[in-house]
Amino acid sequence: MPCADEAPATRVSAGGALALLAALPDPVLRLRGQHLVWLNPAARERLGEAGGGEVGLGDWQALFPPDTAALLAEAAAQVAGGAAELRRSVGLPGSLAPALATLTPDGEGGVWLHLRDTRHPLEVAEELLDGLGLGLLVQGADGRVLQANAAGQRLLDLSLAQMTGEVPAQADWHVVSVTGERLAPEALPTRAALQTGEAQRDVLLGVVPGGPAGEEPRWLSVTALPRPIPGTRQVKQVVTVFADVTPEQRLRRELERSERRYRSLVEATTQIVWTTTPAGELLGPQPGWTAFTGQTPQEYSGAGWVTALHPDDRAGARAAWQRAVEGGTPYETEYRLRRADGVYVPMLARGVAVREESGQVREWVGINQDLSAVKAAEARLRELNARLEERVEERTRELAELTRFSTLLLTSAGEGIFGLDRQGRTTFANPAAAQLLGYSVERLIGAHQHSLIHHHRADGTSFPVEECPIYQTLRDGQPRRSEEDVFWHAAGHPVPVAYVVTPTHDAAGEVSGAVVMFQDIGERQRARAELEAAVRDLKRSNAELEQFAYVASHDLQEPLRTLGSYAELLARRYQGQLDDRADQYLRFMVEAVERMRGLIQDLLGFARVGRAGGTGTAPIPVPLDGALRQAQSNVRALLEATGGDLDWETPQTVLGHPGLLVQLLTNLVGNGLKFHRPGVAPQVRVTAAEEGGEVVIRVADNGIGIAPEYHERVFAIFQRLNPRETYPGNGMGLAICRKIAEAHGGRLTLTSTPGEGTTFELRLPLWRESA
Repeated sequence: MPCADEAPATRVSAGGALALLAALPDPVLRLRGQHLVWLNPAARERLGEAGGGEVGLGDWQALFPPDTAALLAEAAAQVAGGAAELRRSVGLPGSLAPALATLTPDGEGGVWLHLRDTRHPLEVAEELLDGLGLGLLVQGADGRVLQANAAGQRLLDLSLAQMTGEVPAQADWHVVSVTGERLAPEALPTRAALQTGEAQRDVLLGVVPGGPAGEEPRWLSVTALPRPIPGTRQVKQVVTVFADVTPEQRLRRELERSERRYRSLVEATTQIVWTTTPAGELLGPQPGWTAFTGQTPQEYSGAGWVTALHPDDRAGARAAWQRAVEGGTPYETEYRLRRADGVYVPMLARGVAVREESGQVREWVGINQDLSAVKAAEARLRELNARLEERVEERTRELAELTRFSTLLLTSAGEGIFGLDRQGRTTFANPAAAQLLGYSVERLIGAHQHSLIHHHRADGTSFPVEECPIYQTLRDGQPRRSEEDVFWHAAGHPVPVAYVVTPTHDAAGEVSGAVVMFQDIGERQRARAELEAAVRDLKRSNAELEQFAYVASHDLQEPLRTLGSYAELLARRYQGQLDDRADQYLRFMVEAVERMRGLIQDLLGFARVGRAGGTGTAPIPVPLDGALRQAQSNVRALLEATGGDLDWETPQTVLGHPGLLVQLLTNLVGNGLKFHRPGVAPQVRVTAAEEGGEVVIRVADNGIGIAPEYHERVFAIFQRLNPRETYPGNGMGLAICRKIAEAHGGRLTLTSTPGEGTTFELRLPLWRESA
């Protein structure tokens, strides 16, 4: 689809546009109402596989899952109704990653639908290559490594930081040829691809990592593919894909060694040595021949040896021997020789003339070599070579396909990527960078990056190039990261970005440029602003609620105090002067006033805990032993009334507010004394232990216990689990305890077994005296 800012003179014809859309790797469909009127091959392949059949022209919604179809139908209707462009994130069948659907009008009442996988292409390419165990390197025109996948780092035994020069690699790391010769960087296939612009395929190299001397190389099959600048022959990058072929290389060498061993064994154990007269007749004893063939001297004498050959080979062997004797030339031929057990064995026969000083032939000396093992080895070698060639061809096809695919993914990456030279001019920009900044790739390349897109700060003030992190990396070679900055769009508005700038180096180790990878963070900034606003509103609301509770509780006391005074006056004045029911009513009124006064006091205490820790002062060291002594004094009447017992072992000191901590411990101890089992004297024991930077205080009793479903409910205000007549109280004590613990940065929880008792666990900050 043409860009919105494309000049009319550069727009292509309708037929040309369809041709361009047909060549896109992303699915593109043309919709008119419910009907599918056109789709490109990528859509036919993608949606046909998803639907399990061939895609035809018909109801386009049938190609998608119901939810996706409904979402796209609604968006298509809006675009057909006049919307300029809509984008939706949708799910496609057979894909875990969401797809970005872009809908635009086609100018004829229809809608263009463009689907693009939002997963990062570079991540997909590296994942595919890593899954196949194939290494991937991307190198710039200066030979510096820009990217390397995990498999590539493992195969080369180098980290990405070592490849890019951020940290030094092992000094003895090097590359060797098949013959074991150490190769200079100029002899590597990547340099050849850069210099010639031609692909270097299936080059066998050995990588010797830094380690013990004599370590066997890791053998790699390397393919280097140059990527020229569009419209020129100048190479801007080289993509290198390599596979570990160490097992195949070991197999090949093992076969070569096996062949040599076989030949040596044959020469040592199966050779028949023979001699003849100058005329070519076997003369005298031939022990080797006799031992192998079983012929006697009478049988092999003269030309009788020929009868030991296979009938089909006799004429050829005799003719070759006669030519050698007549011409005095070396004799060599192959035939099948009958062994003593009657089995014919392939033999290689060689013979040379032994001459006198005068040049006359004195005798012939020859050998017969058993070719059985050699033939078998050659057959096995041919079989293994054929299998190896098949595997190499298969891997080569895979590498070619993956290289094409990874190149396509790299150029369609979702993050903006551009490269800079030493002067800060753009040397490379991917389509995502051009789209995010509103420029064409051609406009970006060659332009001074800072002057074009980084000339002002976010507040509109001028941004001197000397203060720019990207410029500083070009000067000092240190990588940098910026979490928040702005680049300027071609339309003149700022684009909020986060970016990473990584230096590149030349062969001498000098900074030759940098690579910048950036992404639009506008959506992230908006989300963060919304979250901060919500937090501010929540804090304000909590403060208002605390203020309201405090003021309301405080103001309620005055009318309640008046009501209580007059109720007591009535009770004293008219007690016994009215009937029994009136006296009962007066008693109920006084008791209700007392309960109301207690509730208000508890509510005021609860509100005070939230107001600056209840004191407005900084926390100080509080010895737990002293705090428990005060708590014991506070519950002395309850101890005497119940016959209970309190003991503690708490030598630690915590950091907090003494008054609040005494109130907290008093409430917990009093709770254990109050909720005791009938007929059983309450026992409360307090212990403390250090855990990390905290003090864990445990208050254990032998009381009535709490059922598991109420373990959290008891910490809420006004929550009572037992009748007021049996166990007095307002249900505020544990709520105040938890709030005091949280105001100190601590926690309060409980464990309990009904009928056996309850243990409260309180965690508070530990105080240690400074050295």
